[in-house]
Amino acid sequence: MIAAIRKSVPLSLLVAAVLAFGAVVRAQDFTVQPSPALSSLNVSSSLTDLLEPEGSRLVRNTNRGATPIADVWLVKTVPAVQPADSSPDILFNNIQVGTLVGLLQFLSPEAEDAKDQKLKPGLYTMRYAQIPQDGNHMGVSQYRDFLLLSKLSDDTQLDKALSVDDLVALSRKASGTGHPAVMSLVSPNPAYKKLPAVVADDQGNCSIQVDLHEKSAAGAKETALALMLVTAPKEEGGS
Repeated sequence: MIAAIRKSVPLSLLVAAVLAFGAVVRAQDFTVQPSPALSSLNVSSSLTDLLEPEGSRLVRNTNRGATPIADVWLVKTVPAVQPADSSPDILFNNIQVGTLVGLLQFLSPEAEDAKDQKLKPGLYTMRYAQIPQDGNHMGVSQYRDFLLLSKLSDDTQLDKALSVDDLVALSRKASGTGHPAVMSLVSPNPAYKKLPAVVADDQGNCSIQVDLHEKSAAGAKETALALMLVTAPKEEGGS
């Protein structure tokens, strides 16, 4: 999350945090570039076969130059299932919880997840999850859809959906706390037709919007997926 607004406190970016120099995020502050080839990373052929060959890199641009934030590679296809929940707070009701959605690479030693938990630079799997409907999670987010992050070295069953318990346990290993490592999903902006794209607002939030390829018995389709990578500054005293 972005830190408090005081000048003495550095601002940090959600998910792949780097030092920022202003509280307001503008679309022109960020660009999307192609990620490096997966063959240049320590990625197994079994995972490479599941992922799109070209990923998206979010880059922050300042007068000091360009700083890479994170790389995102989506899976080639996500199996779509019969919608199980039509609640308005669910964005993707046809994706099974525990399904592999893609691979994320943190490029900063100050990376944080959506709960301000510090995460080490490196490769993490992204699997689809939903916030439970209980008193412990009320008001956490407008939508219940999230991605849980796990270290690639720990996630060894890439070709199958994990149970909720197994996924949470795996993601807790990444955070090193009692809470899983979480990435927020937000409602895609339909005005952006050419993807990938950077979507920013004047509140200080910035997401990268990409095409997720779904496949079901009815055929294949593309669905926009918006991953929140930069969050607005919190009120003074927040973190």
